[in-house]
Amino acid sequence: MPANDDSFEVKPYSTKELCLIYGVGYKTFSRWLKPFMEEIGAKSGRFYNVRQIEVIIGRLGMPYVVRA
Repeated sequence: MPANDDSFEVKPYSTKELCLIYGVGYKTFSRWLKPFMEEIGAKSGRFYNVRQIEVIIGRLGMPYVVRA
């Protein structure tokens, strides 16, 4: 998960964790990934591996929180 210093640790994440990080529901996140699934590839078990996370971040952008 993102740390307090606004950094993002690239490590294996589950779909649920990625949904929380990006602040969207499962259906929305799945819809976002659908065009890139061939490039991302299938999960190995419950988690996307580091290479897959790098592709997801490259396509969806870095997750961030807007602070008022």
